[in-house]
Amino acid sequence: MLPDTTARLKARFSTSMLGTVRTFQTDYLLDAQTIAPGATASVNERLFAGAKEVSIVGINFPFVGIGGYNKELGLNHFDLLIDWGWFYFITKPMFLAMDFFFRLFGNFGLAILMVTVLVKIIFFPLANKSYASMAKMKAVQPQMMALRERFANDKAKQQQELMELYKREKINPLAGCLPIAIQIPVFFSLYKVLFVTIEMRHAPFFGWIHDLSAQDPTNLFNLFGLIPVDPTVLPLIGQFLHMGIWPLIMGITMWFQMKLNPAPPDPTQAMIFNWMPLIFTFMLASFPAGLVIYWAWNNLLSVVQQSVIMRKHGAKIELFDNIKAMFVKKTPQQ
Repeated sequence: MLPDTTARLKARFSTSMLGTVRTFQTDYLLDAQTIAPGATASVNERLFAGAKEVSIVGINFPFVGIGGYNKELGLNHFDLLIDWGWFYFITKPMFLAMDFFFRLFGNFGLAILMVTVLVKIIFFPLANKSYASMAKMKAVQPQMMALRERFANDKAKQQQELMELYKREKINPLAGCLPIAIQIPVFFSLYKVLFVTIEMRHAPFFGWIHDLSAQDPTNLFNLFGLIPVDPTVLPLIGQFLHMGIWPLIMGITMWFQMKLNPAPPDPTQAMIFNWMPLIFTFMLASFPAGLVIYWAWNNLLSVVQQSVIMRKHGAKIELFDNIKAMFVKKTPQQ
């Protein structure tokens, strides 16, 4: 309901129960008007009833945007009809970028891939610094192992010496977490775009993905449809028994990325890093396919980017050596 933008009014929204049915009502009351005998008065108001398409509603953002009714009719923040969330300053440009690439390629899945590349370019300086720090950490691995052996019975002294080593070599021990932390606001904004914009509903990608806003329809636990059962309906554990192809791809690419990183000196931290790909795989299995495709593509780009940067800083890329070490039985040292 759209009163005149200059009108003074009292707006109200209410809900109540009518028998077993919940009803909702919204209305507004304009200021009273005094009409002289023989005179006339008029009130202008509009009603919008339809799908909240951004091209129709409009969207405002500095230097760029989509006009729609908000601009054409001079309305008062009509673009807020679409709930962009608290982080609208990320969500809005995310949608605008995706809309641009969609008009260019005609596929929202390809638009997600292109936006991912754009995000990687924007955050390249931070990623470069992070991967450079990781390269230095890999270079001092022998010194770290020597400190662990030297102070094996004194954990406090061991941590103190490691911190001194990090400080001396200008190493950030949490550098491996930074590339993932950078993704969080982008991941949230993409989730919001998939969730609130009608343009993304039933938007196909390729192959079996016919709706980027819905989860991957395939399932590992029924051998991707070969077994004619739906394990997700099982009581208690059914909700955990959905694992599509794209979540598996995402988990594998994340695992490869983790194996590029130097092993953390702390056993607890190392265990967390080893389990993180599996945890994220199950976490994202029920998320919209568009998000999972974004994360998998981002992981693949990160593996390439990290390999190039670490090699540039003289660090040996031991991806396959680290994977091989997982399957080699360690012999106890004498």
